[in-house]
Amino acid sequence: MSYDGKLLARARDELDRIRQENAAERVRRTAEAYEKKPELRRCDEAMRAQMTELVRLTLSGETEKIETLREENLALQRRRGELLRQLGHGEDWLDEIVSCGKCRDSGVYQGGVCECLKRLYNAEVTRELGVLLQNGDESFEKFDLTLYDDKALPGAGIVPRETMKKVLSIAEDFARRFPDGTDSLLFQGGTGLGKTFLSACVARAVAEKGFSVCYDTASSVIGSFEAQKFSRDEAADARVKRMLSCDLMILDDLGTEMPTPMAESALYTLINTRLTEGRKTIISTNLSFGEMEKRYSGQICSRIRGEYRLLPFVGRDIRQIKR
Repeated sequence: MSYDGKLLARARDELDRIRQENAAERVRRTAEAYEKKPELRRCDEAMRAQMTELVRLTLSGETEKIETLREENLALQRRRGELLRQLGHGEDWLDEIVSCGKCRDSGVYQGGVCECLKRLYNAEVTRELGVLLQNGDESFEKFDLTLYDDKALPGAGIVPRETMKKVLSIAEDFARRFPDGTDSLLFQGGTGLGKTFLSACVARAVAEKGFSVCYDTASSVIGSFEAQKFSRDEAADARVKRMLSCDLMILDDLGTEMPTPMAESALYTLINTRLTEGRKTIISTNLSFGEMEKRYSGQICSRIRGEYRLLPFVGRDIRQIKR
């Protein structure tokens, strides 16, 4: 996984804040314990003195005294534990406090980035979802199926509410099982049928599980690829890397971008790279698949048809219904 240096730095800052909070809590606990049981302070001071003496004895070769020192230290540990239990705490209550037992809040584990730092990084990536998660109520429970007609569309034999009930169920399953067990999704349908809202519902559910989620419109995505290629824009380069490497990419409004060779190349790179690396994507578009085949190359359409689950959004414009 490639990391955006700016966002990784913010994640490290958050990890440092966690370390500082833990250290401050340990200081608070120690002060409280020493005040209630002054003997605890004497135990700790004596044990620190014993450690210094142990080093001296080891360096001087006075090994015969080490066993006596060890027994004295064990007696102090037992007394210290007894005092802490009298306060209603475990023997480790004054030990160093860490939020991650693997890396002990260093962010590094077995020579790589620890899972705790990855979660903080994913949170920073997902914070970029502000444009998508703007109402704060994006959840599957708020996806109102009553806004879709329960009678068949004239001449089509399709009941919008029944169709959208199936779409909602598939989206919920996608989020629940993420990142395993399901294909990427293509949301297809006219304007105002809930594609962006349902994308936001999935994004929130996936982000709450600790995965990184990126959202952008097709036009903006292509703009980032162009800036990366032609302007050597570091910010654009970081955005492109995030879009390629995030756990879930949501590409909105496919078909509203200008049809250019650069747009074609950027879209293929995004779709193909993510599929090759096993990363999930949700694409929403107002285009039918026939319209997509006229607009995009066979490579792009083939990848989508073969690797994405196509979900039709049907009904009347929800915004007009609400008005």
